[in-house]
Amino acid sequence: MVTHMKTTIEISTPVLTEAKRVAAREHTTVRALVEEGLRRVLRERQEEKKPFRLKVVTAKAGLQPGMDWDLPRELAYDLPSDEK
Repeated sequence: MVTHMKTTIEISTPVLTEAKRVAAREHTTVRALVEEGLRRVLRERQEEKKPFRLKVVTAKAGLQPGMDWDLPRELAYDLPSDEK
């Protein structure tokens, strides 16, 4: 069951004027626009609270048989081969 409550909000004149124009153009009410805007903001804020979860991705990779880490290390750290 949806209930409604009357309340008073202060809106700047330019914002209210534009809201009335949009409401008339879209055949709706300023009240409906305000409710839609509040719902969007509340939904966005709720989504922001959800923690980021990194997907676990695995791959079969590694050194080929007979290889060692010297070359990959040199390439990664840009070491001259005589500084090993």
